[in-house]
Amino acid sequence: MKLRSRIAVPLAAMVLAGLTATACAPQTSVNGSTKDEKSGTLRVWLFQEVNNDPKKKVVDQAVAAFTQRNKDAKVEIEYIPVETRAQRIKAAFNDPKSAPDLIEYGNTDTAGYVKDGGLADISAEFGDWPEAKDTDPTATRSVTVGGKVYGAPFFVGVRALYYRTDVFTELGLQPPRTQDELVATAKAVRKARPELYGLAVGGAYTYGAMPFIWANGGELAVESGGAHKAAIDSPAARKGIETYTSLFGDDNCPAAKCAAMGGNATVTAFAAGNAAMAIGGDFSHQAVEAGAVKGKYAVVPLPGLKDGEIAPAFAGGNNIGVLKSTSHRTLAVDLMKQLAGKDTQRGLFDAMGFLPTYTDVRAEAAKKDPFVEPFVRTLAAGAKFVPASPGWGQIDASTVLPTMFQEIVSGKKDVAAASGDAAKKMDAAFSSAG
Repeated sequence: MKLRSRIAVPLAAMVLAGLTATACAPQTSVNGSTKDEKSGTLRVWLFQEVNNDPKKKVVDQAVAAFTQRNKDAKVEIEYIPVETRAQRIKAAFNDPKSAPDLIEYGNTDTAGYVKDGGLADISAEFGDWPEAKDTDPTATRSVTVGGKVYGAPFFVGVRALYYRTDVFTELGLQPPRTQDELVATAKAVRKARPELYGLAVGGAYTYGAMPFIWANGGELAVESGGAHKAAIDSPAARKGIETYTSLFGDDNCPAAKCAAMGGNATVTAFAAGNAAMAIGGDFSHQAVEAGAVKGKYAVVPLPGLKDGEIAPAFAGGNNIGVLKSTSHRTLAVDLMKQLAGKDTQRGLFDAMGFLPTYTDVRAEAAKKDPFVEPFVRTLAAGAKFVPASPGWGQIDASTVLPTMFQEIVSGKKDVAAASGDAAKKMDAAFSSAG
């Protein structure tokens, strides 16, 4: 990433992409503050990157611009470890006196944090913000619960298909243009080069499997009247599950080795030269560049069912939210806009490779760095998001979907039985979360 300095992004991006949901959300809420002080110190918690200096430099510039406008305000930034954010944020929700005014948070945490009363409803301010009109619709959905907006998208992460140009040239193969071609190409590589996985897949790689479900017209869940119901066992979803699980076997990625793999493991296999293809994120670039395949790979969008279609990808990412307990609401919202605004997102792309959430800024980024173009096209084709329910955190943390995939590839259950059981677990989580 500049996309170059982020071998750690699997950390931030798994915040994006699902580790955010593994931590228990706070269970208590606080009343919002009645104060709106126009001076004083604003406290901000941002996630600490492994290489944090480039991020800090961009953030410092944003803070300087904010304090230039608001001369009676000061800003204290604290970079908190991603791994311990759940405990820190729980304490903040429980103790408003020691809580920050703003936090960076993974976008799959939104619904849970809203349920627990931690985030302020900033719908009016977001609606009046001129830059917000250029925000990607999926990114906007990631800060929206029950039709209300609870933050500003900070950056987005998405996955596409990495493939080995040297292997494809050797075998006379072209990048697959349909899902059927993807499966056939993976198996053709494995047959010709049995020491390689054709396409590295993982039974625990939920966000790599989702595009197969969505491309077939399936959904994880459907919402009606504010309540979610699992749809993972629908006929369309089952078609996608069948396609994905067909890739586990001796003819592509042996189940004994691949059933337990997650996203990081599949990218590692590709980077090490052990796979001809992998589904990796824009945030995986540094890891691949540091591997044995440097200079011998390219990226295209993951294909859909028909030639020219792009499979919908999960739109991961992080957001910036104002805490409900802040006593500086007006200033906090202004600082949120500065931190998540276009100038800061441009800076974060240049420094860290974080993909902007604004469609126009993202187009600029693709011109600057051709590597991100397939990811930008994937987002433009229509990325998707997890159900906006606090129950999603429980579903993800209890590995409902990985268990389903692993039961299928191990032969313990067929697709109908495994998806049916997963749907029951999902419905129980949705129900208990309210």
